[in-house]
Amino acid sequence: MKLKIFILLTLILSTKLVIAQDEWTFKTESNGIKVYSNTKSILKVKPIKVECAFNATPAQITAVLLDIKNYPDWMYKNKLTTLIKQVSSTELYYYAELNMPWPAQDRDFAAQITAIENPEKKSVTVEVSSVTGLVPEKAGITRVRKSNGKWIITPMSNNQVNVTYYLQIEPDGAAPAWLINMMVSDGPMQSFKKLKLQLQKPAYKNAVSPFK
Repeated sequence: MKLKIFILLTLILSTKLVIAQDEWTFKTESNGIKVYSNTKSILKVKPIKVECAFNATPAQITAVLLDIKNYPDWMYKNKLTTLIKQVSSTELYYYAELNMPWPAQDRDFAAQITAIENPEKKSVTVEVSSVTGLVPEKAGITRVRKSNGKWIITPMSNNQVNVTYYLQIEPDGAAPAWLINMMVSDGPMQSFKKLKLQLQKPAYKNAVSPFK
C-alpha cells in the first residue's frame, strides 16, 4: 500500500515538473520587461511569465507585494483591495476587485499571499492563490475562483534583483478568451512598469526583510 502511495505521489510530482518545464514563447518586451506565454498549455487562457531586473533589494520588492492596501496604485485594473486576515508578517488573506473592459463584467477574488525566503540564496518566493468561501459573492461582479501567481525575487550583483512572475488563471463568466488573454498579456507589462515607480516611494526606501 505504501509503495502504491509513493508511486502515485511520484507521478503527481513528475506531472507538475513537466508542466513547469514547458517551453515559453516570447511575446513582447518594453523597458527591460519581457513577457512570455505558454502556448502549449491546453487552458483557454494561456499561462504567462514576466521577467525584469529592478534596482531594488529583495526586502523592497517583498514589502510592495505584501502591502496590499496600495495595490490600486500599481496593480493592473485593481480597483480596491481590503485585508481579510493577517496571519503573520509573511502571510495574509485579502479581497480585491478588478475593473474589466466592456463587454466583460468586473471581477473579484479572495486570495492568500505567502512569502518564503531561501536562507542560503536570499531569494524570496511570494505565492498568491485564490481562495473560495471567504467573501460572499456580489451582484454584477464575476468571482474568479481559480488563479495562481508566483513571484520569484533573486538577488543579483550591483544592488539589483531579478523578478520572475508567473500567472495562471481560469476566469469565470462570459468574457471571451481572447479578451482575457489580451489582458493577461498586457496587464503584467503595465503592472511591472508601475512597480518600478512604486519602489521609488519613501515607504519602501528603507524596507527591512520580514524574515529576520
